[in-house]
Amino acid sequence: MLSAGFAQVRDDIYCAALLRAPATRTPNPLATIHVVMKTLIVAPSWIGDTILAQPLFALLKQNHTTIHVLAPSWCAPILSRMPEVDQVIESPFRHGELKLFARWKCAQSLKAERYDQAIVLPNSFKSALVPFFARIARRTGYLGEQRIGLLNDWRILDEKKYPRLVDRFLALGMVKGETINSITSPRLRVDKQTQERSLHKLRLNCKTPLAILCPGAEYGSAKRWPSEHFAELALKLHHDGYAIWLLGSARDREIGESIVKQAMFCRNLCGLTTLDEALDLLSLATVVVSNDSGLMHAAAALNVPLVALFGSSSPSYTPPLADAVSIARLDLPCSPCFQRECPLGHLKCLRELKPEPVHRLLMTQVAARKSHHHASQPAR
Repeated sequence: MLSAGFAQVRDDIYCAALLRAPATRTPNPLATIHVVMKTLIVAPSWIGDTILAQPLFALLKQNHTTIHVLAPSWCAPILSRMPEVDQVIESPFRHGELKLFARWKCAQSLKAERYDQAIVLPNSFKSALVPFFARIARRTGYLGEQRIGLLNDWRILDEKKYPRLVDRFLALGMVKGETINSITSPRLRVDKQTQERSLHKLRLNCKTPLAILCPGAEYGSAKRWPSEHFAELALKLHHDGYAIWLLGSARDREIGESIVKQAMFCRNLCGLTTLDEALDLLSLATVVVSNDSGLMHAAAALNVPLVALFGSSSPSYTPPLADAVSIARLDLPCSPCFQRECPLGHLKCLRELKPEPVHRLLMTQVAARKSHHHASQPAR
C-alpha cells in the first residue's frame, strides 16, 4: 500500500498537470453581455466578510440569478439567513489548506450543476481552483495570487476606487468599468422558533432593556477591547437598568469569565450557543457593543443599535453597514496596523479607548432609536 504522504504527493502532481491543461467552455466572457442564470460564489473564510458579500448577492438576484455559495461550514448558518442564497455548499477544506486533489474531487461533484459563472471572492490561488477544475465557463475574480490561468474574467483591484471590502465584492458582479451607484445593506433573517428554544434552553428572559457585549475577535488580540473596559462599561449599564449578556464563541469563554469576575451580574453565554442561536439572541438586544468581529457585522445586519470598537483594523475598510451604528476608535499614528497582535506591545489603540465615551455613544444610539420609534407611531 502507498503511504499517505506518497499518495498526497501523487495527487498533487496529478492535479498540477491538470492546471496546465486548458479548461473547456471558456469563451470570452466579455464578448457579449448576457444574463447569468446560475452562479457559484466562492465565499470568504471569515463570518464578517461573508456578511459583507450579501450586497453582491442582492445585485445578482436583480437578474433572477440562482445563487449557490461554496463556503466553510462555520459560515453556513449566516448564509442560510440570507434570502438571496438558494443553496449553501459546505467546503471540506480548512482555512489555509491547499489539498489539490480534494479540490479537484469537489469540483467534479459540482460539474452537474452546470454553472454559468463562478465569482471567487477570496484573492488566494487555491480559492480559484474549484471553479477551474469544474470547467465553469466564466470565472470572475481579482487577479490576486497569479490567477490569470485560473480566471478568465479577471479584474485588477483599484484600492482607491474601491476602498471598502463590500465595494470590492460588489464590483465583481458588475461589468468591468461599471460604477457602483448604491448598496443594499446586509439584512439577516431571524428565526423566532430558534429564538424561543434558545431562551428556554439557556433560561433567559427579556423583561428589562438588554445590552449584549461581544468581547471576542477571532482574528487576534489586537482587535480585542480589554476585559476590564468591558467590565467597567457593564457596571455603567447595570446602573442604567440593563440586563447584560456576553456573547461569543467557546474561544471567548475565558474572556467572558474575566468580565464576570469584575461584574458578577453579567451572564456569560460565550461558547454556550451555536451561531444560529447567537444571531437570534443578538436580535433581541436593545443595544450591542462589539469588537470588530463577525458578531459586529451580524448585529448591524440585524439592525440592532450598535457601538463598534476598532483598534488594529479600520472602519474605512470593513465598516458595519447599518444606520444605527456608532464607531468608537482612537486616531493614533500606529492605527490601523491590521496585525493580529500589537507589534509595539502596548495596544494603546484599545487600552486608551475608555469606557466613558463608549457609554455616551451607547446612550446616543438608544435615544435615537427611541426617537425614531416614536416618530414612526401613527398620530392619535
